[in-house]
Amino acid sequence: MNKPLRLYINVDHVATVREARRTDEPDPVRAAVLAELGGADGITVHLREDRRHIQERDVRLLLETVRTLVNLELAAEEGVLGLAGEWCPMQVTFVPESREEVTTEGGLDLDEAGGRLDEAIERMRALGIRTSLFVDPLEDAMERAAALGVDAVELHTGEYANARTPEGAAAQLGRLGTAARVARGAGLAVHAGHGLTYENAAPVAGIPEVEELNIGHSVVSRSVLVGIERAVREMKGIVEAARRQPAR
Repeated sequence: MNKPLRLYINVDHVATVREARRTDEPDPVRAAVLAELGGADGITVHLREDRRHIQERDVRLLLETVRTLVNLELAAEEGVLGLAGEWCPMQVTFVPESREEVTTEGGLDLDEAGGRLDEAIERMRALGIRTSLFVDPLEDAMERAAALGVDAVELHTGEYANARTPEGAAAQLGRLGTAARVARGAGLAVHAGHGLTYENAAPVAGIPEVEELNIGHSVVSRSVLVGIERAVREMKGIVEAARRQPAR
């Protein structure tokens, strides 16, 4: 029997709708409450340097009101690191960031990040904050992440989600499975996310080593039609059903 799988809901794009009109609704903090009622095991938000969606006010209120846990995504840059150090969320996930991108386009280049990332990880760990790295599903990236001393990796599932054929999706799923096994063997917790939907999340949820999924855009999109509590409950049902399948 596979271990239970945690489902974290990313509420960034609730804030995207709000910021389109520079108003006060919809509120991602209220959305997080409803997501928890729908079965979310945690809430993820990305405080970008350009503040294009989630704002500092949102993170502060989420940390005060969320009854599960908050995973704060951020770049290894002083402006957001200082805030993370002040707020002390349960977990920070370091992600690459470019102002020109529409959404995160790939995992961290751990060699390019260099000493800046090392210092940021150590700074968060010294505060007792759990650390994770958003990385592509490459075996050497798993080994490098373990050497950096983080607690977890989040596997970038974008190439799997964007595969155009069943054969392509199967190949990318194989890469994710291999990376997950290498990461677990190196002592890392394994998370996964990016581009996962109601149609493609189940195979990733079925990877035994994956213990947490981060899903946002698809759930927020579904919530426009059915409400966020039901949208989360439906996604939770999908990943739990996948998890009940015998371990491969």
